[in-house]
Amino acid sequence: MIGIWQVLAEFIFRVTFGVSLAMAATPARLVTAGFYRVHLWVLMGLNTFAALIVFSMHDSFVDVKADWRMTFGLAVALAVISYVGAVVWLYEQRGLGFYVLVAVSGLGLVAGASAAAWDPLIGNVGVLLALLDLVAGGLLLGVTLSGMFLGHWYLNTPGMDLVPLKRLVLLMFAAVLLRTAVSGTGFVLQMSHGPPAQFMFWTLLAFRWLSGVLGTLAMAWLAWNTLKVPNTQSATGILYAGVILAFLGELVSQLLSVGLLYPV
Repeated sequence: MIGIWQVLAEFIFRVTFGVSLAMAATPARLVTAGFYRVHLWVLMGLNTFAALIVFSMHDSFVDVKADWRMTFGLAVALAVISYVGAVVWLYEQRGLGFYVLVAVSGLGLVAGASAAAWDPLIGNVGVLLALLDLVAGGLLLGVTLSGMFLGHWYLNTPGMDLVPLKRLVLLMFAAVLLRTAVSGTGFVLQMSHGPPAQFMFWTLLAFRWLSGVLGTLAMAWLAWNTLKVPNTQSATGILYAGVILAFLGELVSQLLSVGLLYPV
């Protein structure tokens, strides 16, 4: 049975993938370099924690395809590269900083796949959906969290253009649509093998969709309309609520998908 530490490690890698990709998609010419530097430090801390989890709890990791040393090495590499990236952005090397963000995003995706539990009976369709689940979940977490981070940055630099924040909110809409397609497809395929009988499964599934999909979509819509005012402070508060809903939805999704052939 998959343990909470394995779920947490994979979750951190998903966040790393999504946040770094969202920052790479944020136009650097319109955002101060400090935004990238500070949040690469955040990723450095998260991946240091992930490395400690993998190193100390690897015996509890089940159904993984990669040796724990590879996952540990990826976590260490992510922490180191995030630190290097923070230094690059300290000196406002935007071109190089972009490539560092892309590298962190790619490594985060690989690390997430290496830490994930893969059902021994999974087929080709299941593998494809599991990979898409990793991408969709990471994107939803990343753009929502980055949007909230950027919203706070407007409090420090109120003169910044609203285009970057609006772009991240639009990416939230896109991420929710992708998440809906992946999880919806997984749910339909899983039900074709027979629906689980447990009441708790259906309760958590309803919570997962209400919180992680519909709730996050509602927060994106509210934030978008608030930015039309414009009121970045209120939009940031809404995005903060969106982060909580997205985090809860994705964690429940990971836990629910354990032991299933398809992600839900």
